[in-house]
Amino acid sequence: MSSTKKPSREDIELFRRSIGPVRKLGSDKAAPRRQQPAPRLRAGRNDSAYISDPGFSDWSGDNPVSATDTLYFARPGLQLRLLQRLRRGQLPVGAELDMHGMTLAVAQNEVIRFISRSRDQAIRCVRIIHGKGYGSREQAPALKNSLNSWLRQHPDVLAFSSTRPEQGGTGALHVLLRSRR
Repeated sequence: MSSTKKPSREDIELFRRSIGPVRKLGSDKAAPRRQQPAPRLRAGRNDSAYISDPGFSDWSGDNPVSATDTLYFARPGLQLRLLQRLRRGQLPVGAELDMHGMTLAVAQNEVIRFISRSRDQAIRCVRIIHGKGYGSREQAPALKNSLNSWLRQHPDVLAFSSTRPEQGGTGALHVLLRSRR
């Protein structure tokens, strides 16, 4: 065993002078971290030109998902723990896009611009609210089905999952984006 020497009175005084005045803490427990609301990234419709042809194929309607279906997609090679955190809604959401009321053409351009801006700002996880499609003229929710197809084709999207019920449920997605390098 090593013997520890007690510091001398001079060492104690030197230490106290070097750190300055101190105050006693009321508790030894850390204050709980307040959860800050996620910032909203909302692009104005006039601030840049719309993308004329992003090259995504549209939803064909072969296997439509319903309003209550849970969406999930992950590229191969992602860590299982990261995917579990995405599905549980435990990743911090850096930006949000609300697509309610958008046509498919406008929605596609907004999604592409939103992902591009989020990635430029080094945001890794975003929330896209597409709604459940109860007001859709088709049998299936058009925005939800199209978004499902577009995100699978987008090279910067690593994974996505429907959110938890308190975060939008099957009417919203958490999307994990490729890191900017």
